[in-house]
Amino acid sequence: MSRIAQRFAELKAAGRKALIPFVAAGDPQPEFTVPLMHAMVKAGVDAIELGVPFSDPMADGPVIQRASERALKHRVSLHKVLEMVREFRQQDNNTPVILMGYLNPVEAMGYDEFATAAAAAGVDGVLTVDIPPEEADELLAVFRPHGIDPIFLIAPTTSDSRIEHICQLASGFVYYVSVRGVTGSDALNTAEVHAQVERIRRYTSLPVGVGFGISDAVSARAVGQAADAVIVGSALVRRFEELQDDPVKLLAVLSDFIAELRAALDEA
Repeated sequence: MSRIAQRFAELKAAGRKALIPFVAAGDPQPEFTVPLMHAMVKAGVDAIELGVPFSDPMADGPVIQRASERALKHRVSLHKVLEMVREFRQQDNNTPVILMGYLNPVEAMGYDEFATAAAAAGVDGVLTVDIPPEEADELLAVFRPHGIDPIFLIAPTTSDSRIEHICQLASGFVYYVSVRGVTGSDALNTAEVHAQVERIRRYTSLPVGVGFGISDAVSARAVGQAADAVIVGSALVRRFEELQDDPVKLLAVLSDFIAELRAALDEA
């Protein structure tokens, strides 16, 4: 059983929902990422979505775009991201780590080399935003022997037939994008989220995670009443931007925010 499957099984048995933060690797400083990952686990997260910096993101709003820009200024490459995961694994062999990014860096490294290196570093899942499931066969073929879960996005506009196809290819969990727009949108409609999550469940027994537009404890609690996992990105990364010159205070602020989200999800 993969770390992702194991973690969701443990949470289900405990009647709890997963809290998954998104952070961009290398933001605001490369040496900050691994201590941040450990601090987030201590504060109550269940898995970590680690963003691979990319110069031309399509799904990311301005907050996460700027985070990638800050990381790229420090020359944080895909190789360096894998080194960060490997360092994290020296102290934590249980928390799932999902890489979120775009296909170009993976293609530049080579599918086989990437899958081998990612598995060796301790990566559990990969969400590649810009590869549609219809074109993912080659990538899936190298992921599966290494036990890497492919994570796919489902949008509010995705048809039932395509949801079914995505769910047949995915493992670990499926990721529902809760808003029609990029990350950081404030157009969250929780009633629609609940309805869409139920629609997705008709096609899979995999856990359903929900992200995009979840900005605080109130929205996390509301989404957590329907979803198996709540994914929070821009609301966290915005704090990186505000406190990038004070890493000690930033760690404290992020830990407090995550603790608030954790408490809200446990209430859900």
